[in-house]
Amino acid sequence: MGILDELSRLSSAEDFFVHLDVPYDPAVVRVARLHIMRRMGQYLRGSDVDGELLTGEEADLRALCRSHLEQAYQDFVASSPIAERLFKVHRDAVAPKAPEAKPFVPLAALGEVKVP
Repeated sequence: MGILDELSRLSSAEDFFVHLDVPYDPAVVRVARLHIMRRMGQYLRGSDVDGELLTGEEADLRALCRSHLEQAYQDFVASSPIAERLFKVHRDAVAPKAPEAKPFVPLAALGEVKVP
């Protein structure tokens, strides 16, 4: 069984850290587990674009997964999930809002105005 198959069978972020032998602070993982795993996935997709996941040896793939998990973890040791804005809800929270349209009433709609 390959490393990617092994990882697909894991059920928690902590399992990934243990399986790939990456040291971690449980407090950081407790707060940012989904963000860390999503960032690791982004890094792996970037490697897939470079063809590393398809052409690499098993030991190289394991080292690549380990380094991506370490990198993703360090992103959230140095920052926070809200600052990193990986999820749409966080990006939308700081997106500039379109100005509210002000109602327009043409003068012609007011009827004739008689000046005394």
